[in-house]
Amino acid sequence: MTVSTVTPALPRRAILPLGRHVNELGLVAIILLLYVVFGSISPGFLSANNQVNILRDGSTIGIAAWAQTLVIVAGEIDISVGPMVAFISVIMAFALKDNMPLGLTLGGGLILGALLGSVAGVLRGVFNVPSFVATLGLWSALRGLALFMTNALPVSFADNDTLDWIGDNVFGLPVSAVVMIVLFAIFVFVSRKTAFGRSVYAVGGNANAAHLCGINVTRIRILIFTLSGLMAAVTAIMLLARLGTGNAGAASGLEFDVIAGVVVGGTSLSGGRGSMLGTLLGVLTITVIGDGLVLYGINSFVQDVVRGVIIVAAVLLNVAASRRSGR
Repeated sequence: MTVSTVTPALPRRAILPLGRHVNELGLVAIILLLYVVFGSISPGFLSANNQVNILRDGSTIGIAAWAQTLVIVAGEIDISVGPMVAFISVIMAFALKDNMPLGLTLGGGLILGALLGSVAGVLRGVFNVPSFVATLGLWSALRGLALFMTNALPVSFADNDTLDWIGDNVFGLPVSAVVMIVLFAIFVFVSRKTAFGRSVYAVGGNANAAHLCGINVTRIRILIFTLSGLMAAVTAIMLLARLGTGNAGAASGLEFDVIAGVVVGGTSLSGGRGSMLGTLLGVLTITVIGDGLVLYGINSFVQDVVRGVIIVAAVLLNVAASRRSGR
């Protein structure tokens, strides 16, 4: 009599968690590969100083990307981030130039960012203007205002010890990176553990169904854009401290890096799916690629081409994943 041995199949519940994080695992593999490649071809890429630079550059993208993740999960998009960061930094620079107290200046900048974001939120939530159109209008208006107010020149102000500290390092890490990590933890908690976070996913999955379930869709849409404006203001403070001036062109193209980081991180442009961890890895991927290309001496115009290819490829992967999941 022969005895046959059958290898037991892995329980479905043991496989699901792994499948749920395939995108994050793939991004980790890509980041490790990028480090191997750029470490081999770009002198100084693996140096401690360059890793600090990567964290500093990544924080400029990441802080805004946390809020952008919620915006895109809700089925919307905010392309006004770059000009909003520049405009707020210019306003704060003018205030500091006129000797306004730093606390009042930074607080006013945060309030201004929240108000500008809420304008897009009201246009979308109350007047039903598509978010792309609403934020495109803000993009154009804020960019034009910042350039007009400064005549496209940097706005300088007196040295400030607090701003110098914000633009410096603490325990070997950029202060901006520490702020980014703290905000990341807050947004992870909000997105996973609060009614607001669950409502954002519900609105992105099916706004009509969410409304029938008692969720105030208008309120959710206003709040996510208000948060996006607030994070743009935080980014503006970090940029102001880093540069020591207000510059209308300092955040040019930032909105594309932010959106690329979110989309590369696996957040679905159709809404209802995405994670902060994925966005963190997406932001790191975008930042490492940009840093490596600069150190390797790639032409800045070619870098834009690479960034565009990455965005398109990420969208295609998102579409494929959505079709596979039946969304």
